Amino acid sequence: MTAVLQRFLNIRRGEVGPIVAAALYFFCVLTALQILRPTRDALGMQRGIDEVRWLFMVTLVATLVFNPLFSLLVSRYRRLVFISATHAFFALNLLLFFGLLVLAPQAVGERTGQVFYVWMSVFNYFITMVFWAMMADRFSLEQSKRLFGLIAVGGTAGAIAGSSLASLLAKALGVPMLLVIAAAFLVLATIAAWTVARLKPEVPANEGTPGTSRLTSENALIGGSAWEGFRAVFRSPYLLGIAAYVLILAVMVTFIYFTRLKMVASLGTDVDMRAGVFAQIDLATQVATFVLQLIVAGHLMKRLGVHVTLALLPITVALGFIGLALVGSLVALVAFDATFRAVQRAIMRPARETLFTVVSREEKYKAKALIDTFGYRAGDALGAQVEGWLGKLGMALIGLASVAVPLALAWAALGIWLGRTQQRIARQRS
Repeated sequence: MTAVLQRFLNIRRGEVGPIVAAALYFFCVLTALQILRPTRDALGMQRGIDEVRWLFMVTLVATLVFNPLFSLLVSRYRRLVFISATHAFFALNLLLFFGLLVLAPQAVGERTGQVFYVWMSVFNYFITMVFWAMMADRFSLEQSKRLFGLIAVGGTAGAIAGSSLASLLAKALGVPMLLVIAAAFLVLATIAAWTVARLKPEVPANEGTPGTSRLTSENALIGGSAWEGFRAVFRSPYLLGIAAYVLILAVMVTFIYFTRLKMVASLGTDVDMRAGVFAQIDLATQVATFVLQLIVAGHLMKRLGVHVTLALLPITVALGFIGLALVGSLVALVAFDATFRAVQRAIMRPARETLFTVVSREEKYKAKALIDTFGYRAGDALGAQVEGWLGKLGMALIGLASVAVPLALAWAALGIWLGRTQQRIARQRS
């Protein structure tokens, strides 16, 4: 069994427990997110797609406000406390939305749907950011290359479960009960996070990050300023490069997202129908992602390196937009969307998260929070506005391709630079 795990899954002796706990943690997080995502998209579209573009701007402001508050938690409390507090905050919010939908349904309208859309967007990136920050803090660079793809399988399994639950239960139980189910999975995620911390996977001394011992103490406070994340990003070319990589990623995701919204909107106006269609598209994507993560991701980073792995998604995007501009059908979009998100989640995301294994603990949580939330949402807002301008100019898919393809090539070059820089930093600290 040990030989099988080492050969096919890149797992070594003593790593099974931490990997299983981490995968369960990600399973619970992604299940909660995917239960809510179809509802978010359906509610956000009620006042039209143009309104969604401005909701992206509101979300950008919300993430900017929330970042220093999160950094303050990171500075003053030990890791498990601020992780648990983040989960509890969002779970409580879900229960408040549930109470509003059940006790005062007459007060629920388009504006409430917009509030939920913004809240859900903030929730989405903070909750996944916290998970990956903890993974970068618990596993070494060498371990991350082997194991992050495998750990991400748990998240994909959760996304499949969440999409399935949303598709099956949206009409049977209604939206309010989906919120309660999602909150329950956040409670389970908190338990799994504590389990990961207690299992304490060992980090080899020569692969530790600045300011850490061989095993990071759970009782140690990170300290520092609530604004340290902002300063860290702008004084480090490496972190600034990661921020640029994430921003371009968000622009590309937004281009595809609005194209998908337009095509689903053309099918009808019923909220439950739209939620069901979105859930079915998500389910198809998650199955493809699961296969790639289980078989390909860990071996790809180990054999080709992080720099090549980071360049694969940009190349996929360039080819996908060229094909979409030539064909322009719903089937082509679904195929491109599924391929894009499968490569993003199965290959690019684990590779991107390894970039944070060579930075300090403070940067793992504070700078990463800024990059993964505000940086990503800045890309969302920029992509939404550019896509809207191109649409008003009548350029549609051809216009998107003319912007996306050259941007994807620059994105690929940036990914290669980040991977090479990570290797250099790791060698300097070994």
